[in-house]
Amino acid sequence: MKSSPSAGTSSSTPAKKSVARFLRSLQERNVSPHTIKAYSGDLTIFATYVESRSWSDIDHVIIRGFLSHLYEQGLGKASVARALAAVRSLFRWLAQEGIAKQNPAALVSTPKLPRKLPRVPTIEEMSAVLDGPIPEAAACPERDRLILELLYGCGIRNSELIGINIGDIRLGADGLLVRGKGKKERIVPFGDAVRRAYDQYVPRRQQILGSQKKATAALLLNLRGGRLTTRSVGRIVKQIAVAKGLSSDVHPHTLRHAFGTHLLEEGADLRVIQEMLGHERLATTQRYTQLSIKHVLQVYDQTHPRAK
Repeated sequence: MKSSPSAGTSSSTPAKKSVARFLRSLQERNVSPHTIKAYSGDLTIFATYVESRSWSDIDHVIIRGFLSHLYEQGLGKASVARALAAVRSLFRWLAQEGIAKQNPAALVSTPKLPRKLPRVPTIEEMSAVLDGPIPEAAACPERDRLILELLYGCGIRNSELIGINIGDIRLGADGLLVRGKGKKERIVPFGDAVRRAYDQYVPRRQQILGSQKKATAALLLNLRGGRLTTRSVGRIVKQIAVAKGLSSDVHPHTLRHAFGTHLLEEGADLRVIQEMLGHERLATTQRYTQLSIKHVLQVYDQTHPRAK
């Protein structure tokens, strides 16, 4: 399966030509590269499935057949739901361009997915991880502590973390410039724990750069002086989590969930959390946070007139 936005451009079918144009439009709108890659794969399969049909000939029955085809290929519900979302986005664009008159994909129901909320470490568990020493096996303890403090203390994504440059740390304002999805920028506040971890890491960063005789704007470096990758961050977080007694399924996004959940439990406004997480829609923030029964009961006791 090709994942390039230009996949299929050698074919003369209307579907493949339009898919290539649609993917280029996503690039021009600075849509996340991960989204473009996923859409490219799904829509390349879709364009091949519909063959030389014109857009006016493609209805909801054909799209349902496409989803059945994906199931037959062994794809799970989550992957099929993502493919349907890609087809819906494609048809919305086709309508805007005057190529299609309607969106038949809107008539197709999304596969029902099991709602599995990730298990989020408690405040006490996170404190135990961050307050103690970094495991001796860590290749760069100062850097690894800063990674944990930024992920949990600022609630940023793994992709946002590795994109941070040294100049994005605004020490005077206790803020961090973050480049999120679609290259949208936001300022995220940080506390004393992040500042301490940063101050401890900067001299070590200089040592790494000096030994490698390199210069880079990247904040978080590997020992060769290059920018860390999301894969490396995931490995670092998992190793420390396991060494500290947390579950082996902990990954960088777990700390982002913990950030939002713990803020909510301590009384933070949901819209403030939305801003810090960089979500466009409040509904997304609600999915990223978990109202604990403790918090629900606390709010009830404090606010309901018959609870007192």
